[in-house]
Amino acid sequence: MKTASRQARRSKEKRRTPREYGIEPPTYGWQEFLDVVDENGEPTGETVERKIAHAKGIRHRTSHVWLARKRNGRVEILMQKRAENKDSYPGCYDISSAGHIPAGDGFEESAVRELREELGVKADEGELIYCGDRNVQWDDVFSGKPFHDNQFSRVFLLWRNTEEDQFTLQKEELESVKWIPFDECVDGVLNNKFKNCIATDELMILKKGIEKTERMFSDENGKYRQKDK
Repeated sequence: MKTASRQARRSKEKRRTPREYGIEPPTYGWQEFLDVVDENGEPTGETVERKIAHAKGIRHRTSHVWLARKRNGRVEILMQKRAENKDSYPGCYDISSAGHIPAGDGFEESAVRELREELGVKADEGELIYCGDRNVQWDDVFSGKPFHDNQFSRVFLLWRNTEEDQFTLQKEELESVKWIPFDECVDGVLNNKFKNCIATDELMILKKGIEKTERMFSDENGKYRQKDK
């Protein structure tokens, strides 16, 4: 049913040209199309090129995945350090893995693809733990151009006991990764103790997911396994 519904929606999608938004094609290339969505993250049936969405503040979807593990009785989360050549927030610590959702794709399938591409992490959609949703709006200037972000983000948690040097990093996107105790991350973001682009309200959403599921997992003998419910 989901596949049929998706195909039906795709057939109705209308792709707008840059000129329809008052932007000339040489300024914004044709590369990645996103679903235009409402305040609940539901596609409207229209699609928009990614750069146009950011130029005009058109609402679209993103998936955010936080990796977590337990060490010495404490929950740690994985932060990625954005590559220095990124247009936005270069060199800042960020979510473990995040990405825009291409038109026609779902939150989960996009999330597991980004995990594989950015970190080399193979995961099934069923392993993702839903934590909550966020409507995000902010404005900035990057590389001399206005940037108007308007996204509906779905936040997931994924438990993984993987050492930092075992990840396969997509160097075009991130420079490194770092495990940090969750409470230290919250304190660091709240008090600006390290360069980051992490939202405190997202950490609070993540906290709820951690609290609901951490009792199910164990790091006994250095091994990561799910406890019996």
